[in-house]
Amino acid sequence: MKRIFSIAYPDRAFDLAILILRAFIGVAMACHGYGKLIHFAEMQGKFMNFLGLGPSISLGLVVFAEFFCSILLLLGFMTRAALIPLIITMVVAVFSAHSGDIFGKGELAALYLVAYTSLILTGPGRYSMDGILSRM
Repeated sequence: MKRIFSIAYPDRAFDLAILILRAFIGVAMACHGYGKLIHFAEMQGKFMNFLGLGPSISLGLVVFAEFFCSILLLLGFMTRAALIPLIITMVVAVFSAHSGDIFGKGELAALYLVAYTSLILTGPGRYSMDGILSRM
């Protein structure tokens, strides 16, 4: 019983938990980004015009974040830098595209935002490319 209620944890368990979170969130968001990437031509005229950049540029920035930055996140390479565009994208999705409705249409974007914020605070963990490069 004492172990169940303990707040102590082994370092490897923490690193494994971060790996699982990073890998799942990376793959899941990369799938969203891939859909936008392969249907770019069809979507660019209908996409949100963020800050007057135009729908094509806005969509391009979202594809960059959702697909390419998610792959970096999955690998754990340049993790914190890759999380910045993802966080910005999810903030825009939650508060602009979904009008701050975090318990309705914006719920998924809010969940991604929480996961990305947690990962930027914890870092990529030992089981990542960043972790491997830092030990060299």
